[in-house]
Amino acid sequence: MLEFRKSVFALLPAALAPFPTGAQQAAPVGKPPVLQEVVVSATRVEEDSFDLPVSIDRVSRAVIREDKPQVNLSESLNLVPGISVLNRQNYAQDLQISSRGFGARATFGVRGLRLIADGIPATMPDGQGQGATFNLNSAESIEVMRGPFSSLYGNAAGGVIQVFTADGPPEPTLSGGFYAGSYDTWKLSTQFGGTSGRFNYIGDISRFQTDGYRDHSWARRDQLNAKAKINAGDGGVITLVVNALDQPETQDPLGLTAAQVAQDPRQAGTNAIAFDTRKSITQAQMGLTYGLDVTRSDRLEARVYAGDRQVTQYLAIPLVNQNAATSSGAVVDLDRDYGGVGLRWTHVTTLAGAPVTASVGADYDRQAERRQGFINNFGVEGALKRDEDDTVDSTGIYAQAEWRFAPRWNLMAGLRYSRVEFESQDYYIAAGNPDDSGSIRYSRTTYAAGLAYRLNADVSLYGNVGTGFETPTFAELAYQPGGGTGLNFNLRPALSKHYEIGFKSRLGDTMRLNLALFHIDVTDEIVVNTNAGGRSTFKNASKTQRDGAELAWEGRFRNGFEAALAYTWLDARFTEAFTTAIGTPSTQVTVNSGSRLPGVPEQSLFGELVWRYAPVGFHAGVEVRHSGKVYVNDPNTESAAAYTVWNVRAGFEQRGRKWRIAEFVRVDNVGDKEYIGSVIVSEANNRFYEPAPTRNVMAGVQASLQF
Repeated sequence: MLEFRKSVFALLPAALAPFPTGAQQAAPVGKPPVLQEVVVSATRVEEDSFDLPVSIDRVSRAVIREDKPQVNLSESLNLVPGISVLNRQNYAQDLQISSRGFGARATFGVRGLRLIADGIPATMPDGQGQGATFNLNSAESIEVMRGPFSSLYGNAAGGVIQVFTADGPPEPTLSGGFYAGSYDTWKLSTQFGGTSGRFNYIGDISRFQTDGYRDHSWARRDQLNAKAKINAGDGGVITLVVNALDQPETQDPLGLTAAQVAQDPRQAGTNAIAFDTRKSITQAQMGLTYGLDVTRSDRLEARVYAGDRQVTQYLAIPLVNQNAATSSGAVVDLDRDYGGVGLRWTHVTTLAGAPVTASVGADYDRQAERRQGFINNFGVEGALKRDEDDTVDSTGIYAQAEWRFAPRWNLMAGLRYSRVEFESQDYYIAAGNPDDSGSIRYSRTTYAAGLAYRLNADVSLYGNVGTGFETPTFAELAYQPGGGTGLNFNLRPALSKHYEIGFKSRLGDTMRLNLALFHIDVTDEIVVNTNAGGRSTFKNASKTQRDGAELAWEGRFRNGFEAALAYTWLDARFTEAFTTAIGTPSTQVTVNSGSRLPGVPEQSLFGELVWRYAPVGFHAGVEVRHSGKVYVNDPNTESAAAYTVWNVRAGFEQRGRKWRIAEFVRVDNVGDKEYIGSVIVSEANNRFYEPAPTRNVMAGVQASLQF
């Protein structure tokens, strides 16, 4: 796998930025009608989301690409209510993604949601994923599902985010471009795709680089994503997906205290420069899917994938803490192999004279990693402090059915049995640090059921109920409370119960409106117990409750105008008191019943208005984004203030029979507002805050040529 990774990155040139391929070139100017959103995440077969008793949204190729650098999910998911995707301005720690409050506590990576790319999991079996692995340059669409049907995908409670790579165009097409902006940020990439008989292919390579808004936040990201599809007719369809990521020496500016933000929001956090905090990531993955129509009523689908991920991260932990007998040091060295298989059978039949679509399937996923820790001697790797093999095995069996038992009614239901087993083999045994080997297994059966009723051709009502299951990740199991050694096997999985009702409407093919109201009860929510000396320990809180509303509206109007709005109200609270430790040195405090979950704004809104003048290929738009106050720890002793920012963008497009050129410019935060873009929940030294950029500009040009 290492040689494969080297060969992949040898091909990554500083080339041209991605641009729509030939199939996209043929599309009409402007966005498509909003009438139909065909999705697969809810039922695993293609269906119009209007008829499903599920909160699910599809982000189209046009939204992903228009006037955007296509680097982060935070650019594209603003128009999905219930989802919060915050750009930390820190590429060493990835995005902060949450759904209905699930995942907001994660200090790095993504947890609480399932990430999937082209049918291949991007979330590891322990429940933690990396949004940076998604390649947006070649994405055809992104689907975002919230609510209980997410649990049918396994170990997650908050939702599912799926990215689908576009097929290659009918004719060979080369595309590319360039964009550059503030803070020495730029991106170059190229894309090539086409079709030859029954063989379809597309490939994209890119380089992104930035000095960052804050000091000590340089990053470079090289990516490759390629897809090849063979349509063998009666022999089925085989799809091969290869993707790779190389992100070397990414600087980590750390969080700031409130006093540091007031002094200089662009500065690096305490000890970031002294310890040269940084992370290097290399990942390569292959996945193969196969679909076969066995009969007119039966379809078989299979997947297999394997990958390798290597991470080296330098943390800022004082040497006195690193030298403690039970410390793991402050250099994390991780070498992970992972892979899995899946099989699903779908049968279409009738029941009581009405159509039924039923699926049964099984998944098996495994991660095996060698984890070592070393002293960080002011940016230089020192003595060994941790050495272990960690494995996670995840097995799932599920069944799901959809029954349209009457002309206006649609019933969906599903069950999943999940088993997740953690095992650690400790090789670092020294005075004061005994053998910490051990294992633990979690299992649970979850369910989801929903009912939709079409009031008329343009209005659908629905309701659903279900349960969720979220195990601790290896990072949360890593340390025991009280300074003990070994994994924290006292942690239990968080269990949730979801209730939702909703309303979907559309007026012709020019306007749609979705509204969802939900209530979620969670027991054994996993929360921070202590956070000191570079060690975070976790425990289960008693109960939490989430009540919320999500509104999505989109419309197309005469004279080239279009508008969209996404609004979320979320009241997420602890409903039973518990104790936690805050500050350094740690102080035990009580978290009262009624305290809000940290990292979760009560209100968020995104809206845009765009005008298009098709005769000259011109468009211009204005965007507004609002986020409410966000608490930074469980006792709610500090918070990041609410903010509202505005963005403007514009672009031109020129077309010929086989070519296309487009230019764009955008200005984000035109009001030059200083605000906190994201927070680090329960940070031990009160360095909770990650400031967002003030006014910043980018411009780019894109081009494509069809042969």
